[in-house]
Amino acid sequence: MILILDILQIVLTVIWWIIIVQAILSWLLAFNVINTHNEYVGAVWRALQRMTDPIYRPIRRVLPDFGGLDLSPMVVLVILWIIQRAVIPALYRAAFGLPI
Repeated sequence: MILILDILQIVLTVIWWIIIVQAILSWLLAFNVINTHNEYVGAVWRALQRMTDPIYRPIRRVLPDFGGLDLSPMVVLVILWIIQRAVIPALYRAAFGLPI
């Protein structure tokens, strides 16, 4: 059980950093600091899109349209934070038989 929780913590941290990198890259693309005509940038952007779109899709269905502002990454980061700070520690305490 502890090993599964440790692996889950690592996976959530990796997802967290993927979302942060994608947000920074999207800002750089939006302000035309870099562009997707570069093969490497385009490949990284497409890979990040493929990884994060399945996570964002359900949240985008629920959130109202804010025009060009996409708040789904922020919502996912808040959900990940809640899972990492509240749910996983409670599961650790339950696994060790400690009172909650």
